[in-house]
Amino acid sequence: MPTKSFDLEAIVRPNIWGLDPYRCARDDYSDGILLDANENSYGPVSLTSPEQSRLQLHRYPDPLGRPVKERLLKLRPGVKSIDQIFLGVGSDEVIDLLVRVLCNPGIDEILITPPTYGMYKVVAAINDIGVVKVPLDVENGRFQLQTDQILDTLKEHPNVKIIWLCSPGNPTATRLKQEDVEKILNSSFKGIVVVDEAYIDFSSSKEDLSLAPLINSYPNLMVMQTLSKSFGLAGIRLGVGFADSQLISVLNKAKAPYNLSSLALDAALNALSDKSIQTMKATTAHLVRQRDEYLVPELLKLPLIGGIVGQSEANFVLARFVDKDNKPNDALAHKIYLEMAENRGLVVRYRGTELGCDACLRITVGTEDENKQLLKTLRTLLEAEIANENK
Repeated sequence: MPTKSFDLEAIVRPNIWGLDPYRCARDDYSDGILLDANENSYGPVSLTSPEQSRLQLHRYPDPLGRPVKERLLKLRPGVKSIDQIFLGVGSDEVIDLLVRVLCNPGIDEILITPPTYGMYKVVAAINDIGVVKVPLDVENGRFQLQTDQILDTLKEHPNVKIIWLCSPGNPTATRLKQEDVEKILNSSFKGIVVVDEAYIDFSSSKEDLSLAPLINSYPNLMVMQTLSKSFGLAGIRLGVGFADSQLISVLNKAKAPYNLSSLALDAALNALSDKSIQTMKATTAHLVRQRDEYLVPELLKLPLIGGIVGQSEANFVLARFVDKDNKPNDALAHKIYLEMAENRGLVVRYRGTELGCDACLRITVGTEDENKQLLKTLRTLLEAEIANENK
């Protein structure tokens, strides 16, 4: 149990802390004859389905998405209250809003642990925030935090307000050790630690490995998740932040009044029903079996595939391409990537420029048919590569 005190007011930008938030009409009332928000009382000009008519799209949505938050409590039972949940337009809005409310442009910094999700530094650049990098331990594909180096770096950079930790990582597919995360949380660091768990439901474990319940013990922790991955709802753009209610309150003050549409909230509500959650769990379990029992073993049988890098605890794997001497061959990886995308109708992601990911392609686990087509195409291309070398 943490013993250190944490003062959120000390790290929130003063203008944000003192912000008198815009109060929208639906903050006050949502029932009755609504003549308060200058909506079109005759309804939308176009409806494509009875479902959309039910949603009353001419009315503004619930600004806080309360029914969706109530269902998220069932998904993550360690979270105690909807006051501990923020809903954003994808995880990217959560990332951007955290930087804007906590970091003073031109003064403050964030800390990232490459290789990691690229939007952390993009958002920092947009907001004129410095980026401090402490790489993961990438030796032998470990992709774990160098915790002592992080703590030493924080002493040299007192203006770091946010530490971004991606777990399971993108592109590493590797889950960070909880004890390492807690070591940082229990340190003298005065800012916020954010654990991005976009891929947490794809772990091989049958247990819920999310760190979301730790927000009850650590007011300096936010855990981000999304409906884009395991729920298959990338198109509705709904991200989630779990944190102490005080931090959630600050984010709600600073967000746009109606940041999520009625369509997105309705889709999320349906996805978070008891039946849909069970479907999600069954689907992710099937995908994990495809990953562990078929895709990875079959990839390792292919010539010029030197191994799978990382733990593979996401809905993708990181495959390394090698030469005939089993040394990483980045040129081959890039060549295969381009050939498949431009001439074979099969698109993966080249990650060879990322630290510890040299000569690697990031391959999403597809359907059974898609995985078979991928393996067939790779075998054809790699065998042709060997034949050309032997001429």
